[in-house]
Amino acid sequence: MCNDKPCIKCPCMDFCPLEHAMRLIGGKWKVPILCALHQDGATRYNELKRKIRGITNTMLASSLKELEEAGLIKREQFMEMPVRVEYSLTNNCRDLLPILNQLAQWGIKEREIPETVKKY
Repeated sequence: MCNDKPCIKCPCMDFCPLEHAMRLIGGKWKVPILCALHQDGATRYNELKRKIRGITNTMLASSLKELEEAGLIKREQFMEMPVRVEYSLTNNCRDLLPILNQLAQWGIKEREIPETVKKY
């Protein structure tokens, strides 16, 4: 225990929770999809395609499927003619949003540090 919280002791753990989390949201397109759904709420496929510049139909479809399988988004199909499908965030994903916001804030701060000062 670290400060009354479980410690993450990588890489010696059999199951790395951070690696698991990054596998769920990693890749070029998953975070932009989650951001678009957070910003606009329930969104149809073609609307997502227009909002996320450069994404192909194949990548959008596979990323949506992976995010749905991970329980981060839900796909709702409406039995209308023509059939309408909307994607939205799950409550599980809403728990992730503050963490993504913190990561974004860190990214902003990191970008502001001059390269000459960074010591990796």
